[in-house]
Amino acid sequence: MSTEPPRARLADIARQAEVSEATVSRVLNNRAGVSADTRQAVLTALDVLGYERPERLRKRSAGLVGLVTPELENPIFPLFAQIIESSLAQHGFTPVLCTQTPGGVTEDEYVEMLLDRSVAGIIFISGLHADTTADHDRYRKLIDRPLPIVMITGYVAGLDAPCISCDDRLASQTAVDHLASLGHTRIGLISGPDRFLPVQRKLTGYRAAMQRHGLDEMVELSLFGVEGGAAAADRLIARGATGLVCGSDLMALGAVRAARARGLSVPRDVSVVGYDDSLLIAFTDPPLTTLRQPVRAMSNAAVRALVDTINGQPTPHSEYLFNPELVVRGSTGIVAR
Repeated sequence: MSTEPPRARLADIARQAEVSEATVSRVLNNRAGVSADTRQAVLTALDVLGYERPERLRKRSAGLVGLVTPELENPIFPLFAQIIESSLAQHGFTPVLCTQTPGGVTEDEYVEMLLDRSVAGIIFISGLHADTTADHDRYRKLIDRPLPIVMITGYVAGLDAPCISCDDRLASQTAVDHLASLGHTRIGLISGPDRFLPVQRKLTGYRAAMQRHGLDEMVELSLFGVEGGAAAADRLIARGATGLVCGSDLMALGAVRAARARGLSVPRDVSVVGYDDSLLIAFTDPPLTTLRQPVRAMSNAAVRALVDTINGQPTPHSEYLFNPELVVRGSTGIVAR
């Protein structure tokens, strides 16, 4: 049975929201094919005109979902947050963004705040679940409440929750293969501390690829970020590296800075490969060759898994690996002879 109001009211709502009557109908009947912004505009028009929201939409719009992210300095995290927030809104849930900063509110403190607000579930991005030295019982306690949770970028064996990750092993293998195809034989890896599972996986993929090409390993682990990338790159360039595989785009930008500080050119003297393909990376100098994470597909999969669990639908509790895509731009080139 349709939940639409009479046609005259449809026209009023459409006029107020500046959309078509067909769009209003799709929103009121909770059908797909409407953007989060448009859906919200229609619901706001209902409120402004004094019309009552359909019962189903009232219930769904009241649900809160926590989204716990690291600091937003790395542009890949705001991108994840933006897409997840939009996807949650399309499903009728209101996202509560919790951003961690050094010395600020901790992940556990954010979780307590979210529990106090009776959230329907929580999505964690690159949280303590990615740290192999952390106590992961904190997540088991949430599941036992029971509270639906989903992890992005990181995996905890035996945890009864969906985990969404980009294939870090494949990413570093692909980067090494790309540099080797350009004639590089001195290929270094730059990444963050190896207590993090994504770093461990990048190391595994890098070492497998280097062994396959018969090349010697050159690894420098540092702090995540531009400064850490620059410091690690400087050490590798001093050891003769001509190709650098980096654990993030920010570290790759640091590597470019380190090469130029030594009077070297990228990519004539040193080739650099990043990881993430966050916004604006195509417009750096030079445009950065990188491994693109399929952020939209990963985000939508995480939201679907969480919403299915909230709605009591069976969801496989395992890790879902998404393939990265090599995007070749101007920071890599044939090795100088």
